[in-house]
Amino acid sequence: MGAGAWGRNIVRTLSELGHLAAVCDPSEACLQASRKILGQKGKETRWTSKPEDILQDREIAGVMVATPAETHFEVGKKVLAAGKDLFVEKPLTVDLGEGKKLVEEAERAGRLLMVGHLLEYHPAILRLNEMIQGGELGEIRYVMSHRLNLGKIRTRENALWSFAPHDISVILRIAGKMPFEVISTGGTYVSPNIPDITLMQMLFDNGVRAHIYVSWLHPFKEQKLVVVGSKKMASFCDITKELILYDQRVEWQEGQPVPIKGDGQKIDFGKAEPLAEECRHFMECIRTRATPRTDGRKGLEVLGLLHAAQKSLISNGAKVLVG
Repeated sequence: MGAGAWGRNIVRTLSELGHLAAVCDPSEACLQASRKILGQKGKETRWTSKPEDILQDREIAGVMVATPAETHFEVGKKVLAAGKDLFVEKPLTVDLGEGKKLVEEAERAGRLLMVGHLLEYHPAILRLNEMIQGGELGEIRYVMSHRLNLGKIRTRENALWSFAPHDISVILRIAGKMPFEVISTGGTYVSPNIPDITLMQMLFDNGVRAHIYVSWLHPFKEQKLVVVGSKKMASFCDITKELILYDQRVEWQEGQPVPIKGDGQKIDFGKAEPLAEECRHFMECIRTRATPRTDGRKGLEVLGLLHAAQKSLISNGAKVLVG
């Protein structure tokens, strides 16, 4: 449900996986664009502008929702009421109270609720987490994420809400816990009250710090995650598709901190497509009734941090305590 710019990617992927039953969008232009992508394969799919055609179909077990974020609550509620498992794109909802209600409704109905935090299904991020959990980087000290571009400029949501959910979910996975404090600052230059640039900082109770810098007013594209550990450091660039492990650290020698510089080693993480892996995971959870990796509760954590960061942002960088 929802065949816009991102929804079309889900349509294509589900079709390739053989799990696409129907596509619903109120816009005939969006439906036509998806039909064009699928070509002959699209003849096996039902195309409709009426949500009830999807919701009343007993043969459809799950619904993937890629409608605008402000509609997620109402659309998701109807999907759950129809007795179907629900996948909803990030963010879970816009309103925190509505997010909690959606999670509670899914749990009450015994239905799956999965949130589309795509990077958690990226093979490079999964490999990075394996190295972190295995202790290869030592104690995690600092995480940095940059998501920058001169790209599509939104007028309904700011850069924080548009870009940061991806990185928040990954950082929470790396840290293994929620931060206790959030600070966020930004700048508004194009549309009134819609920050185009934001810097979000998180502090965890074990001393780990993380920052997320996002902007759609940047001269070049950069999508990079850096993790600094006590033993080694790692970086992942989603543009060059390179995961690099650096044998670099700081050691104390004769009472002085000395940087130890070593070579960077490219780490293989395979060629799996993140969106295909995410869709496969949803299908597998439907089949096995397992809890999704990015379930409603995880989506609610990300949503809570977005609200904390937004509160700090409109307060010109005031510290906001989480939870």
